[in-house]
Amino acid sequence: MTSPQDNERLIALSSLSLGQKAKLMAFSFDTEHGERIQKAGLTPGEKLEVVRLDPIEIKIRGYYLSLSKHEADHIKVKLLKTP
Repeated sequence: MTSPQDNERLIALSSLSLGQKAKLMAFSFDTEHGERIQKAGLTPGEKLEVVRLDPIEIKIRGYYLSLSKHEADHIKVKLLKTP
């Protein structure tokens, strides 16, 4: 279970910059889009990196996935600190 403080730190995947890394925390889609996203391997807890911005392309589980801005708007992530 997440606390209200945890929810405040979640941001939309679409707001990340090139090269930023994050942990996928949640997504809010209708059934059709949510099912497609899950089949593509996006599940809570997975780490990802933004490798392109237009369209938004992420590296997750060792492969690259392109997403529309609309899709990325509905994916909530927690930004990972880089060393």
